[in-house]
Amino acid sequence: MPYVIGFVIVAGLILLFTGLFTVNQQTAAVVQRFGKFQRIAMPGLNFKVPIVDTIAGRINFRVRQLDVEVETKTEDNVFVKAVVAVQYYVLPDKAYDAFYKLADPATQITAYVFDVVRARVPQLKLDDVFERKDEIAIAVKSELTQVMDDFGYGIVKALVTDIDPDHKVKEAMNEINAAQRLRVAANEKGEAERILRVKAAEAEAQSKALQGKGIADQRKAIVDGLRESVNDFQHAVPGATAQDVMNLVLMTQYFDTLKEVGAVSKTNTILMPHSPGALSDLSAQIRNALMTAELAVSGQHSEEGHTPRHSGPLGAHSQAAGGQS
Repeated sequence: MPYVIGFVIVAGLILLFTGLFTVNQQTAAVVQRFGKFQRIAMPGLNFKVPIVDTIAGRINFRVRQLDVEVETKTEDNVFVKAVVAVQYYVLPDKAYDAFYKLADPATQITAYVFDVVRARVPQLKLDDVFERKDEIAIAVKSELTQVMDDFGYGIVKALVTDIDPDHKVKEAMNEINAAQRLRVAANEKGEAERILRVKAAEAEAQSKALQGKGIADQRKAIVDGLRESVNDFQHAVPGATAQDVMNLVLMTQYFDTLKEVGAVSKTNTILMPHSPGALSDLSAQIRNALMTAELAVSGQHSEEGHTPRHSGPLGAHSQAAGGQS
């Protein structure tokens, strides 16, 4: 008799422990009794009647993601592959519908994604598909939310994660973009070259202006120096004329030039046949040329009925030359 009681107690404990089961967080267990739905067991420690009750399945309440690749064409007859990521989950208060009404939620969601994408994309051109992909995602989410709610599923988000045209189309788009960028680069380069040339021309103009001013100042300084030298020489050497002083200056410059030419071992300077006495002849030729020009100007004024007025040394030489003629 004690053995029978012990056996009954052990059997009861075994049945008791077989009736206990646990449900993990974010999941639920569907309990059936003789094949009929009994209840939804929530997370934690639960009990079912041994042998009578069975666990038909478990429901996951976590958010899951389904990537659907849809191939369709655009309004401008370009075939593209669009990847739509659908994030969905089981509604806790509709666990019964999610378990019993829908056998394969992934297949159901895929079918509706295909339907929405192939209805929207053919109305858009290829460029608009890239720009308005968010509108496509919103349309997919709206359609799935209305349909899947009846089956106990909620839609968190629908995202168009990729739009992949044919590789030839992508190459053509890249070539168009590259050509546009090259055209912009060429325009910018031309504008930069124009600015550089304008700045270089302005700099050259300023340089020449300053160079001309420097030459003018140099010549003025030379003239002032010659004038002072003539005046000093005439005061130092009584009886010396301005012509004697100019001859002496020319002679000095002449020998300075010969000295500079001789100081360079390699030179391409050509010296014409000459003699030191040719300097006075050169000054005489310059003076005669000035006198001839003055005579020509005075003759022109005489023909026009004007009496020329001469002043200075050139005028005096002109009158003398006119009297001799």
